[in-house]
Amino acid sequence: MSASPHMPALFLGHGSPMNALERNRYSAAWRAVGAQVPRPRAILMVSAHGYINATAVTAMARPKTIHDFYGFPKALFDVQYPAPGLPELAEEVADVVHPEYVGADRDSWGLDHGTWSVLVHAFPDADIPVVQLSINAAKPPEYHLALGARLAALRDRGVLVMGSGNVVHNLRAIDWNAKDEGFDWARRFNKDAIAIATSTPGNTPALMHRQDFLQVAPTPEHFLPFLYVAGFGAETNQPLDVVIDGYAYGSLSMTCFSVGMEQPASQQVSAGAADLGSNAPPENANI
Repeated sequence: MSASPHMPALFLGHGSPMNALERNRYSAAWRAVGAQVPRPRAILMVSAHGYINATAVTAMARPKTIHDFYGFPKALFDVQYPAPGLPELAEEVADVVHPEYVGADRDSWGLDHGTWSVLVHAFPDADIPVVQLSINAAKPPEYHLALGARLAALRDRGVLVMGSGNVVHNLRAIDWNAKDEGFDWARRFNKDAIAIATSTPGNTPALMHRQDFLQVAPTPEHFLPFLYVAGFGAETNQPLDVVIDGYAYGSLSMTCFSVGMEQPASQQVSAGAADLGSNAPPENANI
């Protein structure tokens, strides 16, 4: 295998699937980061929407684009992200996380919207192989941090580890009139998450044991991808860097992080690049 530069890791707060179609300051940040990282041999994505009772990686040559939502315009269902897979990466993932078991998913999943809604901006040519690692719903927070730490070994093999979710994600509390605002409790938790991630990322699982976590995330699947990137930072002894910060609809945090970038990704992103766009999700949408 030819020598590869040390690859960084990224956590992208993906928010609404409509961001796949939007030109806003978050999608601009994703494009800027995608342009800055060294070209990966492959992308290993941990998406909030691959939340099952097992740890598995997709191992098909041509993963399908999955539209795992409802209530959105046809234009969103028309989006395709035809990136190739990399079946042999399943064996590499299994090797670096041993003795933890990782299965190979050869036909049941593909690339869900947690993956393609950000990659259409970060890597719009869809020519880099993409593999998804499922989030094992049966495991505690510390398991996910430790798995992210083990995945850091892939940085020397040209694999870009990415997480896609939201640090704050409470759909029950959404205020459709608060397009780019955050409730006080969402801001408070997000600020604390940033403080930990940018100083001692190995302590991030403690956030899930806080009394207010169920308000921030009634279900944990959008928070857990953040732990994988925090684990990467803990393993490489590097604090995370905030790429861009912000909120949507009161109860969603759009904060994005990088770790291991030669130049902090935040220096490449203007927080005021554009507004949040005009296409709000329908009120009955599943995001």
